[in-house]
Amino acid sequence: MAHAAPTTSRRNRRPAVGTTTTPMSRAAMAGLLLAGLVYGVYAAFMNRQTGPVDAGNVFYGILCGALFAACLFALARIGPRLPRELHAAAYGAFAGISFGYLYSLSGESVFKSSGLSLIIGAGVAAAAFYHYYQREP
Repeated sequence: MAHAAPTTSRRNRRPAVGTTTTPMSRAAMAGLLLAGLVYGVYAAFMNRQTGPVDAGNVFYGILCGALFAACLFALARIGPRLPRELHAAAYGAFAGISFGYLYSLSGESVFKSSGLSLIIGAGVAAAAFYHYYQREP
């Protein structure tokens, strides 16, 4: 009579360990928005090239800051579900790309900005991997 065993309803089942994500706190959301604001202001400042501030620079800064904050938010939500190697690589790639973009706005060569962004990205990935490796259960 094993086929007649009672089953639990869907709402009484517990999710598997590690599959749920906790909602982000307000402080974490504020930190992400602040990081996006700082990135956007810096990108608008670098794009201005010592000229007058106009509506195009303001829009450019808002767009860069919003994209930065959205990518950082997505990485903060999806990252904990990834294995530690991929999680660290994602943060390293994000840091390298965001630094390389800001550095390229200064007028330096593409090779120099690519090389520095690779160094920054590798350093952040190594530090993130160490962080996640030490705190894994």
